[in-house]
Amino acid sequence: MFARRPSRHESFSKHHNTSFDKHRAGKATSSKQKRSFRDHAAIVKKLDVKPKKPDHSPPVGSTLTSPIVTICVGPEQRLFAAHEDILSHSPFFAAICRGQFLESSSKRINLPEELPEIFSSVLEYLYKGDYYPRLFHNKRRNIWELEEDSVKNNTESTVYSHSAGQLLLKDSMVYCTAERYGLDELKRLALRKQGLQSGIQCSTILASARYAYANTPDSDSKLRAHYLALIIRSRSTFKRSGTMQMEMEQGGTMFFDLFVAICNHMGESHSPGMSVDEATANVYIT
Repeated sequence: MFARRPSRHESFSKHHNTSFDKHRAGKATSSKQKRSFRDHAAIVKKLDVKPKKPDHSPPVGSTLTSPIVTICVGPEQRLFAAHEDILSHSPFFAAICRGQFLESSSKRINLPEELPEIFSSVLEYLYKGDYYPRLFHNKRRNIWELEEDSVKNNTESTVYSHSAGQLLLKDSMVYCTAERYGLDELKRLALRKQGLQSGIQCSTILASARYAYANTPDSDSKLRAHYLALIIRSRSTFKRSGTMQMEMEQGGTMFFDLFVAICNHMGESHSPGMSVDEATANVYIT
């Protein structure tokens, strides 16, 4: 005779159903169905299939009260704005914020030697956990790839460095910047992205390798080893490159490391069957 009046729980679910749908991993089930603790644990295990990413997102409500810091970047003093608690994910900026802002009302950081394009990527990573072009996992092929548009257009792969006077690989510059800022996860991300780049000129690769050697400590061998392995794998191409000859005539630590890596790869070490990666890794074993 009379329609049953919906309960408060049903009204709330109906009102908020649309806004919550996009956050669900599966369909909602009827509230009348009883589930045991074991069933609930099985559902949680089933739904928890996505790889965990480093949580660089701000805590809920934190950005509402966190002070805004102005960052002045590069010789042209390009301005960026960021929340202090986001910047403090980096030990470098955390130390600056603790020291400089203790008794100062003007929250401003000057980075005259930094490139705006690189700092923009670092800031994007601090807020979103990635930077453009973004990395995604191709589930069908079970491999990591860069955004399709960036691969087709070969965009954002290089940045002009005024100090080097030529184009350098962006991911190498991000890696070196992450090293200065103490962001190890960003270093790993930049290295993985650089391994997915293709169609880069020999001159750009060699200049970027020299930049990597100049801007990473001897204790950090990952980016350096990446370049050594790349040159060995593509040695026939680099052998024909006039740029390679000029770079070698200039000399430097990189080319001694390259010599040792090639010797290891050719079997002049105690392990003649070692791979290119093992050969380059052995350069840094003392």
